Amino acid sequence: MRASLGAALIIAAALGSAPALAKDGEGRVSAGITAGTLGIGPELGYRLSENIGLRANATFFSFGHDIHSDDIRYDADLKLRSGGAMIDVYPFGGGFRISGGLRVNGNKARGTGRPNDGASYTIGGTTYSAAEIGMLHAETDINKVAPALTLGYGGGLSKGVTFGIEAGALFQGSVKVKPLTVTGVCADSSIGPCAALAADLEAERQSVNDDIDDYKVYPVLQLTLGYRF
Repeated sequence: MRASLGAALIIAAALGSAPALAKDGEGRVSAGITAGTLGIGPELGYRLSENIGLRANATFFSFGHDIHSDDIRYDADLKLRSGGAMIDVYPFGGGFRISGGLRVNGNKARGTGRPNDGASYTIGGTTYSAAEIGMLHAETDINKVAPALTLGYGGGLSKGVTFGIEAGALFQGSVKVKPLTVTGVCADSSIGPCAALAADLEAERQSVNDDIDDYKVYPVLQLTLGYRF
């Protein structure tokens, strides 16, 4: 809520002060590439005045990461997929800016769980053989729209090569794990030793959710190289 309010205040400031920009040698439009914790992708900007600017970008990246929960190791495939728009307020009319906006957040993680000892899983307090479980599949769910607030430097108004940097936060909310699935014998829960698996999988899901519950704010650190026209 506080993040959304902050973004709204920046938008209100932008709507309230935007004198024309028309001096020779000054550029309104910028285009470039941004890279950082949100991923890598194109960015476009439009400087309404010395004090107000607009930006939009889309960022993408993929990488692998191991996540450990109890005695299970999840080989996670993390995909960064997001895009959004920011309103930049330049309080001193130079390069320093305060920015707020919204991003469509398609970031997600898919993981394949395997027992650390290679022989058995302990899920929800019950021990299952590797043959009964096979591979344990998990996938995250996250809010699709998230507010963002950043501080940064976007360069002045002169035409030519520009360099930008910003740091802040994407307020994405809690990351949640969808219901877990298995590929082994117990994929058919009607088989005798597998009857309790559904409840145990839910307990394991809650355990993973507890492990990642603190990741409600995603850090933003982006570098941008572009050209102002």
